[in-house]
Amino acid sequence: MEKDIFCKIIDGEIPCYKLYEDNDVLAFLDISQVTKGHSLVISKKHYDNFLTIPKEEMHKVMDVAQLLGQVAIKFMGAKGVNILTNCYEEAGQTVKHFHVHVIPRYESTDGFILEMKNNAEGLNLPAIANFVKENLK
Repeated sequence: MEKDIFCKIIDGEIPCYKLYEDNDVLAFLDISQVTKGHSLVISKKHYDNFLTIPKEEMHKVMDVAQLLGQVAIKFMGAKGVNILTNCYEEAGQTVKHFHVHVIPRYESTDGFILEMKNNAEGLNLPAIANFVKENLK
């Protein structure tokens, strides 16, 4: 299997602007800065996405994402932060390697738009809730 871009960054084949590194996690600036300080936090072990990574590994990545978000607020002047991950192409995942985006937000017009529209009209919310609850078992 061919290595993805993040595996190549981990192996030092592609350079990056490292922000944090330990035995399990690597964080670096995203080369496509949505806002100043937009970073990616990845597991050094390859997992396709958030839905496939073991909980222990996921927690290590999320701990670093939280730390970077705190730095953005406390030291970079961000007024908020988006912490997000995409699972599968339909949801916007472009690299099949678990990663978390940490996107500092400076003002509502900073260029990043995360719009969640209300699409509940015509949906049977009680039936959906029951279906999900039943399948959690």
